[in-house]
Amino acid sequence: MSRREDLSTPRQRRRFGVHYDREAFGAFSELIARALGTARYLIFQSFVCLFWLAWNIGMPEEWRFDPNPFGVLTLALSLQAAYAAPLILLAQNRQEDRDRQQSEEDRAMAARTQAETEYLTRELAGVRMALADVVTMDDLREHLDRLTVAIEKVAEKLDH
Repeated sequence: MSRREDLSTPRQRRRFGVHYDREAFGAFSELIARALGTARYLIFQSFVCLFWLAWNIGMPEEWRFDPNPFGVLTLALSLQAAYAAPLILLAQNRQEDRDRQQSEEDRAMAARTQAETEYLTRELAGVRMALADVVTMDDLREHLDRLTVAIEKVAEKLDH
């Protein structure tokens, strides 16, 4: 019996394309998104663009590294945007997944807290009901005072 006909082991799916660690790539995308979303990065990018334009417009032709100062810069910024947008979306999706998981955990914790609160409320009501039948010191004093008065009356009748 050949391996292909062996039914005792599950078939492995064949995967085509590039294989990568999803978690590592996701962490990388979050790192990039975190860096691209800062004022420091925007200032740096603006400085690079201004320097690029000033150098390639203001310098002599032999010193220029971009013969068309807007063409290569536009291409570079487009390439950066083409990679940045999907990385930012991936980072947002991962954050949304974490937020959803945290929300589910918070909901479960709230349900447990509510159940515990209801249990404690029932227990407290039971304790109150049980304490309603318990004799207090005031009750004992009142009964003792009545007994004392009754004994004094009986003693007076016996003395007469």
